[in-house]
Amino acid sequence: MRLNPFTGTYLTDPASIWRRILDDPDGVHYAEDLGLWLISRHADVRRALADVTTFANTLTLAPVYEVCPEALSVLMQIDAPPTTAAADPPVHPRTRRALRATFANTAERVEADYGAIVRRRVDQLVNRLAARQGDQVDLIPEFATELPLLVVLDILGVPDADIGRIRSWADGQIALVWGQPDPAEQVRLARDLLEFWHYCEDLVRQRVASGHEGDDFISRALAYRDDDDTVLTVPEVASLAFNLLVAGHETTAGLLAHALDQALSTPQHWSALTTDPGGAAAFVNETLRFAPAIDGWLRVTSRDVTVGTVTIPAGARCLLLIGAANRDPAVFAHPDQFHPHRVDAGNHLSFGHGPHFCVGAGLAKLEAEIAITRLADSIPGLRLASEQQRSYKPNVAFRAHRTLLATIDTRTSADIPAARDEVAAEAHAA
Repeated sequence: MRLNPFTGTYLTDPASIWRRILDDPDGVHYAEDLGLWLISRHADVRRALADVTTFANTLTLAPVYEVCPEALSVLMQIDAPPTTAAADPPVHPRTRRALRATFANTAERVEADYGAIVRRRVDQLVNRLAARQGDQVDLIPEFATELPLLVVLDILGVPDADIGRIRSWADGQIALVWGQPDPAEQVRLARDLLEFWHYCEDLVRQRVASGHEGDDFISRALAYRDDDDTVLTVPEVASLAFNLLVAGHETTAGLLAHALDQALSTPQHWSALTTDPGGAAAFVNETLRFAPAIDGWLRVTSRDVTVGTVTIPAGARCLLLIGAANRDPAVFAHPDQFHPHRVDAGNHLSFGHGPHFCVGAGLAKLEAEIAITRLADSIPGLRLASEQQRSYKPNVAFRAHRTLLATIDTRTSADIPAARDEVAAEAHAA
């Protein structure tokens, strides 16, 4: 079987490929074009995410292709210790404890620690958009990407002036690991990633030199280690920052983009959000199921393992198709339909499962819910541009929109004749 995630249908409608894979009776396939085993069914993906002994994380952040020698020599200079996605026991339980102690990860803690930050940044960006009445904007760079990056910079205590290069470094890492860059681009991205790592090391060195008295994440992590390398090392603090500066915004940016796409592609959905702000939480949850920001994740088998009727050999790299698992009819009723208030949406695997469940899940949901609620309140007439067509960047794991072109309109639907006619037509049809 071939997946072809870098071309064709996968860049416009990956769900149609997931459906074909799910409908196959075997359920597990070898993708010759990627050299990866594809695991698609909900129960199998959930099992693999939970079983870190059999499905190890050591190669999770290793590129999915053979890296050219020059790029590989640069990557070998990045001595970031594994702490989160690429860590396995006994390291991962220790670093996970440190992360949970220093990064808010429950709804209550997220609201208490980060709620004010999120609301301030949302207000800043929404007010900026609302001031552009009548303009066409691309909501990806001007909102969906910028908001979570600003929030994570605040949490880590990083100056706003660095937003441009951090965004570029983070995008580059995703393209380098899960994309398909040519050799010259691999070298450029590898050098950028090394520069990114040195930047994170410098951030930590500055906090150490200043006595780490602040309330930012890096200062908290240094205080937590309390000069004890058995708790957490200084390079591990830098590695946590390194990972959070990517995972802390790229996934939430994807969530925001998918949620706005789903809301604005169906005017009734956006209209419902403008009249019932309380529906934002359910809408975000269904977006997570229907269109996850990360729709595939990598693992490597540590032993021969049978999944369904197929035996995957030891040392094989596997792509856990989270997007497909979230459309599994064995778990979700009418899985290919977007239902904002479906009762089974909470069974999605978009934040993972088991020991590596996303520690930033609470923050991502809070950001998305506040952002959509505030946008719907301030720009109720927001609508997709007529030329907007859905397409994604070529990538194995991150499903990121290329653009989301929209027209800024702060009028309510009742003030817009065309909208009044559409609502009346819908009511008549119902």
